[in-house]
Parts: sequence; C-alpha cells; structure tokens
Amino acid sequence: MRIGFGYDVHCFAESRDLWLGGIKIPHSKGLLGHSDADVVIHAICDALLGAAALGDIGTHFPDTDPRYKGIDSKKLLAETWSLLAAKGFTIQNIDSTIAVQVPKIAPYIEMMRNTLSGLLNINTDQISIKATTTERLGFEGREEGISAYAVVLLDG
Repeated sequence: MRIGFGYDVHCFAESRDLWLGGIKIPHSKGLLGHSDADVVIHAICDALLGAAALGDIGTHFPDTDPRYKGIDSKKLLAETWSLLAAKGFTIQNIDSTIAVQVPKIAPYIEMMRNTLSGLLNINTDQISIKATTTERLGFEGREEGISAYAVVLLDG
C-alpha cells in the first residue's frame, strides 16, 4: 500500500472557464494556468504520482511544453493513470478537498465524482470530494483563487 498527497492552487482570471474535477462550473471567472487549471485534477495527479514515486505533474506535463497549452486536465489524469496502471498499481481511494469561497461547489460534487470514476475506472464510492470556505481568510477567502488537496491510497 502506498499513500500520496497532492496540492494545487491557481488564481482567478477573467475570460476563462472554471473547471473543477473535470466539470465546467458556471462562474464569472475561471482559473489562470497553462492548461485548463483544474486544481482538483492537478492535486489528484500529484497525489497519484507521489504515491508511485514518479515525480510530479510538472515533471510529466511541464508548463514550458506547448503541447499542454490549454489542455483538458482530464487528459493529464488519464495519462497519469496510464503510467501507474502500467506499473501494476490500483487505486483504493481518493480523498480531495477544495478550498474556495465562491462559487458554491456542493451542487457539482456528484458530477465530479462520476467524471473522475469514469476516467480512472473505479467506483464512485472510492472517491470523496469535499469543499470548504476559508471563512474569508487567505487568498481563497478574498476570492483571489482556489486551492485543492488530495490524498490517495494505492495498492500494488
């Protein structure tokens, strides 16, 4: 059994779509990044790669590589999972927390879980996604951006 931890953060930006957990969330701003800036998927990718001792998301998908400019993070997750599956790993569970003041995330959590379970070929009951505000503290509380944390347990 192996445990991995991931963290990601992106600031809000005008004229961008907001993607979280592979789902487009209606909001007046999106997140700034080289890819679609999906902090949830990025944190999960880092947790998976960390658990397998395969580096981090920046090692495999550098923001200096034009192939990843604007890429859908679901593709990054699928590629990450392919690397781990090839080494014989299986996912026992994923637990992720999104820190965001606005927008409210609760209405989208089940869609995120369904999307991620389909990409990773695991049951939705193996994926937990939670959202929390920061009680208006920090950059999330000032509505400057969103952060996400993820922990995974792998077998293999």
